[in-house]
Amino acid sequence: MPSSNADYLQNPKPAYPSMSKRLGEQGTVMVRVLISVDGLPQQVQVYRSSGFERLDKAAVDSVSRWKFVPGKRNGVPEAMTYNVPVNFVLE
Repeated sequence: MPSSNADYLQNPKPAYPSMSKRLGEQGTVMVRVLISVDGLPQQVQVYRSSGFERLDKAAVDSVSRWKFVPGKRNGVPEAMTYNVPVNFVLE
């Protein structure tokens, strides 16, 4: 197991799909990301759906462009998976 987990930086929030706003769709998408040793997402997929395909797609599209702090094992960066919650809440 890694000695320190990956983490995400101050990345931009995903754009809320306009149709989802109009329909009142909201929820949390749990996105599983394989993070490279460079901190870039190599694979991004929905781990747990929000229940709304538009929100799930917006979360995956956004997280695919994020940058991360890679996890480390014995102080050496290592590729690893990380679960990222992406919340869509109407205000």
